[in-house]
Amino acid sequence: MAPPNRPPPREFEVLSRHNVSPNLLRITLGGPAMAHFPDGQEGGYLKLHLPLADGKVAVRTYTIRAQRRDGLDIDFALHAETATGHAGPATDWAMTVAPGARVKVSGPGPAKPLVEGHDFYMVAGDMTALPAISVNLAALPADARGLAVIEVMDDADAQDLVKPDGVEIQWLVVPQPGSQPEALAQRLQAREWPQGSVYAWSASEFTAMKALRKYLREDRELGPDRLYISSYWKCGLTEEDHKRIKREDADAQ
Repeated sequence: MAPPNRPPPREFEVLSRHNVSPNLLRITLGGPAMAHFPDGQEGGYLKLHLPLADGKVAVRTYTIRAQRRDGLDIDFALHAETATGHAGPATDWAMTVAPGARVKVSGPGPAKPLVEGHDFYMVAGDMTALPAISVNLAALPADARGLAVIEVMDDADAQDLVKPDGVEIQWLVVPQPGSQPEALAQRLQAREWPQGSVYAWSASEFTAMKALRKYLREDRELGPDRLYISSYWKCGLTEEDHKRIKREDADAQ
């Protein structure tokens, strides 16, 4: 049962499934539930209620990559957990689900956009953050300037993103996600710090987030008005365990 202030999960239909790139799979959800789904939710998040073989349900969080009148696009980064060598329940579901299947979905939750009015935007994330980064870059004004460093598993995972001409994208190839947690922070550090007001946005694996946080919050002294930073997953942990260590980390700050 949903908490009192939240609507119960909606049941969506899987409309299609296709690879955007070798390691990114797009599922489009639609059906009658779209009639009651609020407009303008690109970049927000959904919680998918995925059935497991033992009859239990795994709840996994994903970004809305695109929204149309008849459907929602959800992108899944396809990688196994380093510790186990197995994909999680969301990846398993995405790789095997067929059009016509139904899935219960909670949300949407709010997007975390880039805050307007800054001179330069510093963006960093891995493939789990690519949907949110894509939405955020497309929403920037045409004269915006910035740098986005995006970690992918293969050169072929790089996408032609909609963005202002003044925003540079650097694709950072790390074949095994989570294996180089310092890589994103190091790439940002290699760039001369821009002049003017800088807004930074980052979402990544937990250990990578900590390296980015040290650089952006501690070394560059960006306060909460100029920094959004989050971990979307933790190498080797389930989403439930990741949430626990996120709470512990937040309490320690």
